[in-house]
Amino acid sequence: VQLQASGGGLVQAGGSLRLSCAASGRTLGRYSMAWYRQAPGKGREFVSGIIGSGASTVYADAVKGRFTISRDNAKNTLYLQMNSLKPEDTAVYYCAASQSPLWTAMRDGFASWGQGTQVTVSS
Repeated sequence: VQLQASGGGLVQAGGSLRLSCAASGRTLGRYSMAWYRQAPGKGREFVSGIIGSGASTVYADAVKGRFTISRDNAKNTLYLQMNSLKPEDTAVYYCAASQSPLWTAMRDGFASWGQGTQVTVSS
C-alpha cells in the first residue's frame, strides 16, 4: 500500500491541526495503521495506532487527551486530529500501515510508510 501524508504546517501553541494519510493500492480496512513522529535530533517515536475496523485505538502518554486518531475506510484515509498543540509536538509526522494486528506491528514494525509531513508549533 502507498501512503501520502498531508496537513502539516505552522501553528501557535494551543492551536490545532488535522493530519491526513491517503492510501492507495490496497483496501485500507485490512490494515492496522499508526502515526509516528520524529523531532530534530531524536529518534522516531510512536504517537497513536488504530486497528483495521477503527474500533480500538492506542495513544502515547505524551499525546493522550489531546490527539485523536480515526480512519475512514470508505475513503481510504487515516486522520490525526491534534488539539492543544505544544512546542514539543514539533516534528515530522509519518503514517504507517501493516497487515499484521496492531500490537504485532507496534512490536515488530510497520511495513509501509508515508513520506512525512512537518508540524511546527511556535511558543
